[in-house]
Amino acid sequence: MPPLSILATTNKVIVNMGTVLQPDRYSRQTRFSPLGLAGQERLAAATVAIVGCGALGTFHASALARAGIGRLKILDRDIVEWSNLQRQWLFDEEDAHEQRPKAAAAAAHIALFNSEITVEALAVDLNASNIEDLLENVDLILDATDNFETRFLINDFSIERGIPWIFGAAVGSYGLAFPILPGIGPCLRCLYPEQPTGAQPTCETSGVLNTITSLIAAWQTALATKLLAIGADSLPLRLVTFDSWTFETRQVSISLDPDCPCCQRRTFDSLDGRVRAPISLCGRNAVQIHERHAALDLAALETQLTGLGELRRNEFALRFSPSSQFELTIFPDGRAIIKGTQDVGVARSLYSRYLGR
Repeated sequence: MPPLSILATTNKVIVNMGTVLQPDRYSRQTRFSPLGLAGQERLAAATVAIVGCGALGTFHASALARAGIGRLKILDRDIVEWSNLQRQWLFDEEDAHEQRPKAAAAAAHIALFNSEITVEALAVDLNASNIEDLLENVDLILDATDNFETRFLINDFSIERGIPWIFGAAVGSYGLAFPILPGIGPCLRCLYPEQPTGAQPTCETSGVLNTITSLIAAWQTALATKLLAIGADSLPLRLVTFDSWTFETRQVSISLDPDCPCCQRRTFDSLDGRVRAPISLCGRNAVQIHERHAALDLAALETQLTGLGELRRNEFALRFSPSSQFELTIFPDGRAIIKGTQDVGVARSLYSRYLGR
């Protein structure tokens, strides 16, 4: 394989391929006549953003990279853990042992099987203050997130900018997917006028089968492939649901809400936010805090925390355990994941105690 050049910053990795194209790499795909060479050329010219690099996102990234998408932007705020390996397809035990950022680990693995595309890996938390910079000039956004706060943000950005995105979610053995096509069909707020409230099932409380995450991610990827190769108006405006344990499936046509606050009245409440609220992480006994706007010097912070607990640092994050109960993973952008609690008050207290806020 040709040599690989990886450019790294504190929270961003770009894998530059720039190698000679192999004419037979996509031959089995282009022989599928509805796609053909013209469709393959459109895939090669496309830029896709994948928000989240867990069970859904790793499947998206692997499948689209193998299909020849020209550029992938992979955004994820988290690091690889052992429990991820059951369903997150691009990672291995070394990634979990080294606690690598998911986005960077995914980019490194993709480079091993397709050196003809460009992968931009961003170890960041998508929020209202950075979404324009991170998702500007992409052709499609794939949802692989674990919370409706981020999905409502993506939906606002999608409708405002006219960029299609594909919603997807899975927990237990159940999952669903739906394409949001600005100017053509309904948006997420037509489906969910308000964010779901109350206790919601998560991977932590209900578990999750890798069969359902694969089904939903494959459906999203199929929609993405046809949209990019043929056009957005070729997609069905249907919500699809699967259960990989009972083998039940449904497709429901969704109508546009004529009073939708987002796609009809064009109010973008999620984009108006500037500080992201703490959120409990799906499948994790953890809370994410992101309340700083200034960059952190992880080396200086390591010195400051020396003697207060166990420390481990690499170029992407600092992991600090002040006790056997709590663990803080701190990123250069000021974000921290506090593991060992789902209580936002406790997480805020730990963040303030050790990061000075």
